[in-house]
Amino acid sequence: MKFVAGLLCLLVVGCAANPAAEQVAPGGTLRVGVGVGPVPSAFWATRDPASGEPRGVTVDLAKAMAQDLGVPLRLVVYANSGEVTAGGPKNEWDVAFMPVDDVRARMVDFGPAYYLTESTYLVPAGSPIRTLAEVDRAGVRVAGVEGTTTARSAARSLKNTQVKTYRTADELFELARTGQADAIALGRESLGGMQAKLPGSRILDGHFQATGTAVAVPKGRPAALAYVSSFVEKAKKDGTVRKALDGAGLKNSPVAP
Repeated sequence: MKFVAGLLCLLVVGCAANPAAEQVAPGGTLRVGVGVGPVPSAFWATRDPASGEPRGVTVDLAKAMAQDLGVPLRLVVYANSGEVTAGGPKNEWDVAFMPVDDVRARMVDFGPAYYLTESTYLVPAGSPIRTLAEVDRAGVRVAGVEGTTTARSAARSLKNTQVKTYRTADELFELARTGQADAIALGRESLGGMQAKLPGSRILDGHFQATGTAVAVPKGRPAALAYVSSFVEKAKKDGTVRKALDGAGLKNSPVAP
């Protein structure tokens, strides 16, 4: 009977090629949570101008994982990393990629990091702010994305001013463009993309946060965690992560060890 079942499996279109698929994608389709924003990073995907479909590092990793498992892929799109995280306990996705912090670790289980992220500030053209310390002054308007590791870390580091949060990175860009924010808190790669669109803006040296961007699964799925952990380690070694970073224009961004 096992032989017959195996033979039928090979003949059925869409049958999972990897036995781990039942644990990772029990519904038969790999649902991957991704954040989509205005500029690419190791976490942020962007929209393809022609098709409108998400593209970027996390999308490439999701496609590679679905191919390895032998199942179809469905991307579940979110406006920020906090919303990606919240989707895990709601069973909205099977696998996701996001920056690691203690708050998230209580909601999802993390595998290894594929990228190490630094967060700092972008200041608009003409800003007198030159250092991280100068951001922490009364009256400085700091903006971040709600529910994110970066916004939480910025808030912890600031003693004399506060971070006002917004749902999307697109809103942060508009605040910087229109002079309604004095400092934008994001990962360095995302700020690099934003800086390219804001002539005269500057990214401050140093960082207020350094963390990994890693693969994650919902709580209580140890077999799924074991598979995604193995997948990421292999993807770092065989060039899959490097290719994904390069494809997103992040050629100078190192793969996590």
